[in-house]
Amino acid sequence: MLDLHKLHAFVVVVEERNITHAANRLFIQQPPLTRLLKKLEQELGVQLLIRQPRGIEPTEAGTVLFKEAKLLLEHAKHIPQIVQNVSQGKTGQLNIGLTSSAGLHPLISLLLRSYREMYPAVQTKLEEAGSQKQLDWLLSEKLDVAFLRTPVSRDIGLKNIHILDEPMIMALPLGHPLAQKDKILLSDLSDENFVLYRRSSGQGLYDNILYTCYQAGFSPHIIQEAPRPTATLNLVAAGIGISIVPASMHNFWNNEIVYREFDDIVKPKAPIYLITRENENSAKVSNFIELLQKLLPTMT
Repeated sequence: MLDLHKLHAFVVVVEERNITHAANRLFIQQPPLTRLLKKLEQELGVQLLIRQPRGIEPTEAGTVLFKEAKLLLEHAKHIPQIVQNVSQGKTGQLNIGLTSSAGLHPLISLLLRSYREMYPAVQTKLEEAGSQKQLDWLLSEKLDVAFLRTPVSRDIGLKNIHILDEPMIMALPLGHPLAQKDKILLSDLSDENFVLYRRSSGQGLYDNILYTCYQAGFSPHIIQEAPRPTATLNLVAAGIGISIVPASMHNFWNNEIVYREFDDIVKPKAPIYLITRENENSAKVSNFIELLQKLLPTMT
């Protein structure tokens, strides 16, 4: 294995074309420098330098080594900073998972934009999938963090950070009788047909809607489920049924859908959790969570 110290000495000799000048630049005596160069030639098995009247010149092999050594030494100079950047979470890749509904909250876009501005050398890769798939990806380390609507058990090696509780609102087809009201009670929905975001894709959102309906004294009549929240609103706009959605979705189909707040004392909520591994010690993840906590007060 080549010694960087020997390569540096060789490069200086070629640049100076004089052993004495090179030794002065390297702050060593001439005899040790000469021995070092001889040892380098022995290790490589080729002659690297020849003495000419105008000074020391590299051989053809020496010229090739000079060019390669310059590149290697330049790269080696930056290695400490590269290592420090990695240890501080300033470079690399952060893999982020999110469900369709959680990804629509404005906090997520603000966080991703701010993180990119603060850590431009970190590549962020987004993966959208259902809750269970994201948990599997976290455990297999395909994901570093994930935004879900439901907490997870710590028994499986993951931990929750509760981010916020987003209000949920009523989505009604244009012309629906309940659209005449400014606010709606959950009990007003007991005879309505519901279209919901499929449970296998968004377990937390689905379960929260059912729970709030049960608390209001009825079980919702679900006539159709959709694979994505936006697809759910397509069904509402088509007049197939009504739905309960996170407030961050209030701009979708707003010419075909009427959105109303709830007037109940206990209003339905759609929480967002950040899920990470229990033993996660990555600086990238720590930086991401720290930035999230700084931005959170601006969204409440």
